Amino acid sequence: MKTTALDILRDTYGYPAFRDSQAAIIDHVSTGGDCLVLMPTGGGKSLCYQIPSLLRPGAGVIVSPLIALMQDQVDALRQLGIRAAFLNSTLSLDDVRRVEALLHRGELDLLYVAPERLLQERTLALLDAVDVALFAIDEAHCVSRWGHDFRPEYLQLDILAQRYPGIPRLACTATADERTRQEILDNLHLRDGHLFISGFDRPNIRYTVVEKDQPRQQLLRFLRREHPGDAGIVYCLSRKKTEETAAYLNDQGIPALPYHAGLGGEVRRKHQERFLREDGLIMTATIAFGMGIDKPDVRFVAHLDLPKSLEAYYQETGRAGRDGLPANAWMCYGLQDVVLLRQMLAQSDADQMHLRREQQGLDTMLGYCEITTCRRQMLLGYFGDELPEPCGNCDTCLEPPETFDGTVPAQKMLSCAIRTGQRFGAQHLINVLRGSEGERIRQWNHDQLPTYGIGMEMSAREWRSVARQLVARGLFAVDPEGYGGLRVTDAARPVLRGDETLQLRRDLLAAKATPDRKARKRRAAALDALSADVAQLDGDTEALFDRLRAKRKELADQQGVPPYVIFHDKTLAAMAVHRPMTSEAMLKIGGVGESKLERYGEAFLGVIGESPIESD
Repeated sequence: MKTTALDILRDTYGYPAFRDSQAAIIDHVSTGGDCLVLMPTGGGKSLCYQIPSLLRPGAGVIVSPLIALMQDQVDALRQLGIRAAFLNSTLSLDDVRRVEALLHRGELDLLYVAPERLLQERTLALLDAVDVALFAIDEAHCVSRWGHDFRPEYLQLDILAQRYPGIPRLACTATADERTRQEILDNLHLRDGHLFISGFDRPNIRYTVVEKDQPRQQLLRFLRREHPGDAGIVYCLSRKKTEETAAYLNDQGIPALPYHAGLGGEVRRKHQERFLREDGLIMTATIAFGMGIDKPDVRFVAHLDLPKSLEAYYQETGRAGRDGLPANAWMCYGLQDVVLLRQMLAQSDADQMHLRREQQGLDTMLGYCEITTCRRQMLLGYFGDELPEPCGNCDTCLEPPETFDGTVPAQKMLSCAIRTGQRFGAQHLINVLRGSEGERIRQWNHDQLPTYGIGMEMSAREWRSVARQLVARGLFAVDPEGYGGLRVTDAARPVLRGDETLQLRRDLLAAKATPDRKARKRRAAALDALSADVAQLDGDTEALFDRLRAKRKELADQQGVPPYVIFHDKTLAAMAVHRPMTSEAMLKIGGVGESKLERYGEAFLGVIGESPIESD
């Protein structure tokens, strides 16, 4: 066993230095301290419990809800020469006994355990009888009753504090606002533990929100323009929509698979396995998919429906670009999303406290969608992280939206809703305002109203934008009975009276502004720093990168593991650019440790040696 954390980082993991607060967290846990770690997805949380587990006597026990991913996590650790195993419901009794025997003999460094398995008396008795280095509670936000990933079993993990008071405990998550953090500290009995909060920023991710207008075609254009051949995730609100979207993409020649809780367990397992192990595959999914996905080369996360909260949105978009290379978080958002989520809340049988929190979460999400300033600043501010200047890598920085005095259009639409009885949806109000001669208009005599035809100066698309923003701002309430009718709220009265003016956003589909040159420059500098090696992939160098990827795929297929378990794209890019010709030079490449050099050094050096360009 290595004597220092830095030795392990360099020799086992192949990285020269720790990032951000990793060293401080590892030192704190290694010396017996408890803590809560908040670190963005891809920020290196796993090292914060893996390395202390190697430094302390016994095995580190990692509590994780991600049963379907444990095999891949263990495979990745074994590639590094780390003795790892897991206990969950997928194992046979003989396999369980084999893992338990390894733990008894002290032949494991890390043991991954599902919370349900951990809470069984058999498992607790096993842990009573062996040396445990630490307990790490991964995805700790699952303990929050109000969170989007709540797992009831997590509330019972307070048993670790009671039964094993002398063993350090580390809880970690990528997303937790202040209330969720307090729930984690209280429910896991970590109130005396240290709180480590790393910056939440993922500068490599570009955030974009577009007005929904034929969303599947918009998605298709986005994929063909920015992500041909890339792996990604498309989130949808319903199971039916995930299947329809996957079928549509396949019809367009883009390989895609659906994933939702209604599919059989074996189908979900196979689809997830294919996504992890194949290049260029897209998963269309509900929120049932994604937590803990370690695939580093997910180049985009797209939302075809509005997420329920900013916390859920951040968690889901964080699955893109874990390797630090440029990635996209793209969302298609429209009035019907707002109507549907408002109705779902109105029809919920949850208690009032839960409903208020859900309502606040949705209101914040809507504010994010309609914001006219930097999206990243608002997103980070929600988690208590400050970004002093606009990021230069979101749509509102790159293409600043126009605003306009929307007081009069708002008054017209609100008045129209009142005069039609506050029972009709946005499309009917738009038809009245634009003087439509449809049968429904005549049926209700709405062509006789003073508001009939007073909105001819604006297109139907522009009126939909006004309606959406009025709902988002709470001036319209949605009919809870499910018909989509819009009702004027008390908050609209000052606007109707003319006591307040209303600045509205002019959607980019209607008008595009010139990108901010300073914003583009900031974005370029940030991404260049993150992807210097990838930026140099051109000509013969890119051809070498492709041959290295082919060799990686061949080796991965032989072992039945995902390609990224062997090396990340970023590591292969560095090999292609720097062309190491010896084992000593190969060890200087980030991501190449001693175990991987021993396993794969000869194979990849052979590919580099066949390159027509000589090494530097």
